[in-house]
Amino acid sequence: MRMAGEPPSLGEEPTANGCDQGKDFHLAPGTDGEIPMGSERMEMRKRQMSVAQETPSSTQAPHGIGNRASNACCFCWCCCCSCSCLTVRNQDEERARRTSHELRAESIPNCEESPTPTLEEVNAWAQSFDKLMITPAGRNAFREFLRTEFSEENMLFWMACEELKQESNKSVIEEKARLIYEDYISILSPKEVSLDSRVREVINRNMLEPSQHTFDDAQLQIYTLMHRDSYPRFMNSAIYKDLLQSLSEKSIKA
Repeated sequence: MRMAGEPPSLGEEPTANGCDQGKDFHLAPGTDGEIPMGSERMEMRKRQMSVAQETPSSTQAPHGIGNRASNACCFCWCCCCSCSCLTVRNQDEERARRTSHELRAESIPNCEESPTPTLEEVNAWAQSFDKLMITPAGRNAFREFLRTEFSEENMLFWMACEELKQESNKSVIEEKARLIYEDYISILSPKEVSLDSRVREVINRNMLEPSQHTFDDAQLQIYTLMHRDSYPRFMNSAIYKDLLQSLSEKSIKA
């Protein structure tokens, strides 16, 4: 206990009636019935020690966060550099693919421009395969038929070879020859044409120094295949018969 007039001990607060009372502590009385004098001091020291121990750990947290942020920045910087390099490389590859695609689109039109065939021309198609293939209208009609038989690549290959023969620029010839090989000769292409091993060997030798005549043997073989296999069926197809009937009716009305 504290004598009258003595200032309150650490951790004690005076009551309204002047009596001293421990702050929020309910300690068991000692053997003499009084609250131990050092209990509150010990408790305060424990609290101070706990705060002192927690302070370093709390101050270390920002440091750890800073390291993670620094590492994250370094990681992001490396990723950004890698992404930039990949972006440039991808743009170059896309530009090359676009150029090849444009050459393919230019060399293989969906349909050749031609006037409507006359009745005499359509009748001439039945006389020989050569007369069918010599006119744009005949090639368009025959190509439409080949599409229904899933063999349009034969006509596309033949047309690409014809276009290659018209080129004189060496760099353009080499590029178009490469595209023709990739599109119609390569076994990996979905549009591969049917050629025997002898012709393939000739093409492989010619591709060492491409020219306008690199695919002449292959073109002749595909031309012969279309003549013997597809042409007879075309003459009996609805595509040819409907066209012939339509022109006949127009001729009668005229």
